[in-house]
Amino acid sequence: MSTLAQVLAHETREGELYERLPDGRLRCYACGHCCPLPEGAIGVCKVRFNEGGRLFVPWGYVGGVQCDPIEKKPFFHAQPGALAYSFGMLGCDLHCGYCQNWVTSQALRDPAAVAPPLQATPEGLVDDALRLHARVMVSTYNEPLITSEWAVAVFKEAKAGGLTTGYVSNGNGTPEVLEYLRPWVDLYKVDLKSFDDRHYRQLGGRLQPILDTIRRLHAMDFWVEIVTLLIPGFNDSRDELERLTSFIASVSPDIPWHVTAFHADYKMTDPPNTTAGMLVDAASIGRANGLRYVYAGNLPGRVGGLEDTCCPSCGDMLVARYGYHIRDYRITADGRCPSCAAIVPGRWSARFDGQITSRPFIPGTRRFTILSSR
Repeated sequence: MSTLAQVLAHETREGELYERLPDGRLRCYACGHCCPLPEGAIGVCKVRFNEGGRLFVPWGYVGGVQCDPIEKKPFFHAQPGALAYSFGMLGCDLHCGYCQNWVTSQALRDPAAVAPPLQATPEGLVDDALRLHARVMVSTYNEPLITSEWAVAVFKEAKAGGLTTGYVSNGNGTPEVLEYLRPWVDLYKVDLKSFDDRHYRQLGGRLQPILDTIRRLHAMDFWVEIVTLLIPGFNDSRDELERLTSFIASVSPDIPWHVTAFHADYKMTDPPNTTAGMLVDAASIGRANGLRYVYAGNLPGRVGGLEDTCCPSCGDMLVARYGYHIRDYRITADGRCPSCAAIVPGRWSARFDGQITSRPFIPGTRRFTILSSR
């Protein structure tokens, strides 16, 4: 019987994000590891490899497909209420012990993570998204940077069909991959997991490439939102949160920052679950450091107004939320506060078209109904 690695080795094609080095190795630029690969070698991600002097990359499959409210990604300043058709492949360039998508992200690193690939085409995925009335198509669940050639093929079809596109990523990028993605990716969510390089090395990466990527994403006019999963005893010290939020504000105070609640998962079962009070305290640090849009997630109804978008100029509520559900929407067609006319940065729709679903679903497995816009 073939192993998963053997199966995936056939679900490939030659990639584009690499160069040949003078010594014959291949330098991959899909992620911040920039692996130099001799003949027969495989990258840190476990899915990109040198065979015969060519870099082969994942192609022609998905590890899973799910339809999510865009708020789950989370994007709060991009088409609120929209259905996000979400797909992923297999593999990751990090190995976070608390990964909630470990079945797909760690499929080639952990024998317990088994997620067989499903044959797919860009056209078929986009047709399915349009059939379900999705307005956004997102590469997620594994690390999309390491499967960027496939994502771009899908997103070319998606844009031709009028869809907005997005990445849900750890942000361990390179200048080369961001230039490659820029024509095809509109929205980019970065998990800023810590502001301590030692912590990042525990997860299999480094802090600096993530910070460089965030700066570049903003400078290149991707719409960027940042998420920090608050883990007691790991990244929740006041000093670290001060430095983390000060960095985001230095890039732009208008970047939304989502601080979300940890719960024990995968291999990290020792820390206690994050409380609502911890999220509120972290959010107050972000606001004190100049961030205008700070959100607390994963604990619906328990964090006061930190699920809502409010105008930083006059304080009026603009988008009211409970979890992934949009309770009220007041942003004008040109992206302003209706009370004071202040511009609210984001990628807003010309109007709020209601919400198809406030919870994730797998296409074809259960029925869902269109929710009221109020």
